[in-house]
Amino acid sequence: MQEKSVFLIFYYPGLHKYDLTLWFLGFILRNMKILNRYFTRQLIAIFVMLLLVLTGLAWMLQIMSMMKFLLNYGVELSSFLGLTLLMVPFIISIIIPFVTFIAVIFVYNKLISDNEITVMAASGLSPGQLARPALMLAIILTIMHLVLNLWIVPQSQSMFYSTQWNLRYGLAHMKLQESAFTQITDGLVVYVDKVSGHDLSQVMLSDMRDKDAPVTIFAEKGKLVSTARGLSIVMTNGSLQAAGETLTTGTFDSFDMDLNVADKEGESSFKVRRIPTWTLIQSLLDAPNERQHKMVLAELCSRFLGPIMNLILAALCATILLRSSLLRRRASFAPAIAVAAMAAAMSLFMSASNMIDSVTEFILLTGGIIIILGVILFVLFKK
Repeated sequence: MQEKSVFLIFYYPGLHKYDLTLWFLGFILRNMKILNRYFTRQLIAIFVMLLLVLTGLAWMLQIMSMMKFLLNYGVELSSFLGLTLLMVPFIISIIIPFVTFIAVIFVYNKLISDNEITVMAASGLSPGQLARPALMLAIILTIMHLVLNLWIVPQSQSMFYSTQWNLRYGLAHMKLQESAFTQITDGLVVYVDKVSGHDLSQVMLSDMRDKDAPVTIFAEKGKLVSTARGLSIVMTNGSLQAAGETLTTGTFDSFDMDLNVADKEGESSFKVRRIPTWTLIQSLLDAPNERQHKMVLAELCSRFLGPIMNLILAALCATILLRSSLLRRRASFAPAIAVAAMAAAMSLFMSASNMIDSVTEFILLTGGIIIILGVILFVLFKK
């Protein structure tokens, strides 16, 4: 009932918002918890809604970008969706600072437009007190974002690349039809008379991947096996015919043939996102080249310093909006300034994190971010 009375006073048609009684001013000051709950509830509602919408859109884009993978490799829909879901933690880790900023600017700009911030400021509440709910939410999100970056994202990314490789090159995706020609990949066709699990009978394989040296193989039996190279077929009791500068024919007792070429770029390249954080820190000392050293430093910046951007953007937005709202002439351009400041802050952070070359520069960047946060908070809380 007490909370409802606040809103009745705020919105009562006959009461002018600039002509409140001293009783009302005292009432506001005694009920800061109600106001904090009012702010926090709106911030959380907008944040959750935006996070779900933007994450869903990004996930749908991820599905569309990987649709070729679904069609080309014959992956089951459930396995495909499970694979794309492994990208959700990484997507969330990227968009959290932007969602935090949007939630803060939406809620506070709405309260300023409705003159609620003006009423609260007239009652004696400072910008720092008004910004407290946004800062508390930003601190909680910073901690959650840090946990996400340090543990959940590396683990999910490792599972993503491992699952993607297994679906693409492992036995899971291989479905050979009996008495039919199956195109494994461009230029590679397999015919099998009978299939029993991974055991094959009467195999014919045509490998045209190297157009200058096509190969045709016939075998009585074959077996699908998964190796470090990818998916292979081991054939026994067969014959081989290879065309090139000269025609070569022969027989064999056993022959091992790669059915596809593993994704060397995706599997063997240095992907920092899937490396555990502690291992990534240790790799700073033994990075084989300068390029990998910079990649490790950039990733560490993203994992450790990226979450602080939640707090910086929330404080920056609240400072610009609340300080502008106290001016006699309404600063209707404050949201635009806040958006420009957000874009500049994120651009500078991403540029700086990708440009650092040493641990010393990483420490300097960390100190610079802390100083910037301190300056913003000082401006926000100063009387």
